[in-house]
Amino acid sequence: MKIDIYNKQGKKTSKKVTLNDDVFKIEPNDHCIYLAVQSEMAALRQGTHSSKTRSEVRGGGAKPYKQKGTGRARVGSTRNPARVAGGSAFGPKPRKYSKSVNRKVKQLARKSVLSQKILSKDLIVVDNFDLESNKTKDFMNVLTNLDVVGKKNSIMLGDVSDNVHFSSRNIKGTIVFSALSASTYDLLDCQKLIFDLDGIEKLNSQLSEK
Repeated sequence: MKIDIYNKQGKKTSKKVTLNDDVFKIEPNDHCIYLAVQSEMAALRQGTHSSKTRSEVRGGGAKPYKQKGTGRARVGSTRNPARVAGGSAFGPKPRKYSKSVNRKVKQLARKSVLSQKILSKDLIVVDNFDLESNKTKDFMNVLTNLDVVGKKNSIMLGDVSDNVHFSSRNIKGTIVFSALSASTYDLLDCQKLIFDLDGIEKLNSQLSEK
C-alpha cells in the first residue's frame, strides 16, 4: 500500500511511501493488543511496596498482662495483627509484576495498532522534522500546519535530533521518540500518530521481518 507524504507546511507532496500490507493493512487483533499493553504497563510497576509482619514489628516480646483474672481477652504479644501497631497479617511484600508475552504476539499487536490508525486516518507521514532551532514555537508551527494542535500526538522519528527534542518537550500532549523503540502502548495512546519518512520506513522494515 502507498501513503501520502506531507511537508512541514502541511501540504501534500507528490511523493508517496510504499508500506508492507502485512504490517499496515491487516485485520487488527484486539486480544493481542490487550496482552501486549497489559505486559508493558505491568513492567512499569516498581513492586517495592512492603509492610511489616508480626515478626518484623519492634517490641512485643513480653506478655502484656497476665493470662487470667483481668476480665480481658488473653493476649500473648502486642505485635498481634489484631492490635493497634501490630504487624500486618497479609500485607504487601516486594514482588515483580512483569508478564511474559511471546515476541510474535507483541509484533502482531503493533501491526494491529498501525492498521487501526491507517483505517481511522489518524496516521500522518511527514517528509522530515528537521528544525533549525530548538525553540518551542518552531515545533508548534509544524503542529499547526499539520492541524494537530490540541490533540494527543505521538511523533516517531528515525532519528531524534537535539533541536526536535528540546523544542517539543514543553508541549502538552505531544511526545517524540525513536520509531524503532515504539511499544504497542506508545502507538495506541494517541489521537494522531505522526512519522517522518525515515521513521516509518525503519518501522516498516523492522515489523516486516519474520
